[in-house]
Order: sequence, then structure tokens, then C-alpha cells
Amino acid sequence: MTQQLSPAANAVLTAVTLTRYDVPPEGLPAFAEEMAPLIAAALRAAADQVVPESKVYRPSSDGTMRCEDDLWIIRRVFYAIANELEAQ
Repeated sequence: MTQQLSPAANAVLTAVTLTRYDVPPEGLPAFAEEMAPLIAAALRAAADQVVPESKVYRPSSDGTMRCEDDLWIIRRVFYAIANELEAQ
């Protein structure tokens, strides 16, 4: 891996490598680099299912679109981890 991962991204990648090979990502750097973009795609798909973009913004009483903060945070966290893994 070319850069240090955040604890969240590292936990996701570690879960995959431990499940598949019973080895942390450091023990399989080529596998981890190959899997990172695939995991990123899965995280984005999960975010889209859990918090579809159409659910993040809702019309308010004055007719403008209002961001649902809690939903936006959940979606952003999924995407942030995915972006970090994909940057590897």
C-alpha cells in the first residue's frame, strides 16, 4: 500500500484479507492493492442502497431543498473510506 490508511479504511481492508487468507493486509500487499478498488466499489454501492442521494435532500416547508445532516454524514463516511481505498 502506498500510503497509511485511516483506521476505518484499514479495518475494512483487514477484514477482507483476514477473511480470505487469515493474513493482515501488510502480509499480502499485492492482494490488498488489487482488492482496494473492488472494496471501494462495494462501499459506494452500500452507501447508495442505505442512503440514496435522493434521500439526502428533502423539500422543506418553504420549498427549498434541505440536507438531512445525519444521512449526509453516513453517506460521506462510506464514500470517504471508498475514496481512500481507491487512492491506494
